[in-house]
Amino acid sequence: MQSNATNTKRRGGWLMLPAAGWLLLFLIAPLVIVVIVSLATRGPYGKTIYDLSPANFLRAIDPLYLRAYWRTVWIATATTALCLIASYPVAYYLALRAGQRWKRLLLVLTVIPFWTSFLIRTYAWMLLLRSEGVINSLLLHAGLIHEPLKLLYNDFAVLVGQVYGELPFMILPIYVALERLDTRLLEAAQDLGANRFWTFVKVTLPLSRPGLVAGIVLVFIPSLGAFITPDLLGGAKSIMVGNLIQNQFAQLNQPFGSALSLLLTAAVLLLLAIALKAGLKAAELA
Repeated sequence: MQSNATNTKRRGGWLMLPAAGWLLLFLIAPLVIVVIVSLATRGPYGKTIYDLSPANFLRAIDPLYLRAYWRTVWIATATTALCLIASYPVAYYLALRAGQRWKRLLLVLTVIPFWTSFLIRTYAWMLLLRSEGVINSLLLHAGLIHEPLKLLYNDFAVLVGQVYGELPFMILPIYVALERLDTRLLEAAQDLGANRFWTFVKVTLPLSRPGLVAGIVLVFIPSLGAFITPDLLGGAKSIMVGNLIQNQFAQLNQPFGSALSLLLTAAVLLLLAIALKAGLKAAELA
């Protein structure tokens, strides 16, 4: 018996080798390279000089960059809150109210944006929001405004683009959580005297918590690192951390860009740890 157990453990160890090799090659090794580069300095003409020091991390906490950090946090928070407010009723209708025929159609419509490039969809928003765009033209023709509104190249445009892009990532986890809900619990709550409001507050909302937390994580974390939407819709006045990192690599300042990337990664890992501590199982984040 002991020999069989030993053989089983040995086979298990061999089976883990491909996964361990994959992680070592594509996760650990690149991360080690980024850490080393973040401790280097930028030389003349963008050359990286490996005289290791924490100077880039000290520069990253300079007050000059605090505005970009603050804008990143509040836009990511506002994006998550707006996605949550807009997504829950949609997911609730899909999971508990819609008939099977309409449910399939609406689910397809939810994921249809994924069929096209995110970059193309962002350019489409530029056509809608610019001074000569569709929205301003309609408002001018309707006589509601006398001059075009400044809808593009500001934080409002970034927020609109972010909410549009991240909305499906909030709808789908909440839908899955509500789809698994045992509707007999709702009937039992109403049999015991609870009206629809209290049934929702006391039964539906707590049981949909895994979907809520998963949706918040899936929306908030990508919003922290967003750079395409702020770059195209926000212009130079709406720089976020993702734009800072992109600009450093474009300017051949790889050490400082690597340091900012590591700080952003640390913030993301901290948020994931908080989500896990809040009761979300690791499998629900997958």
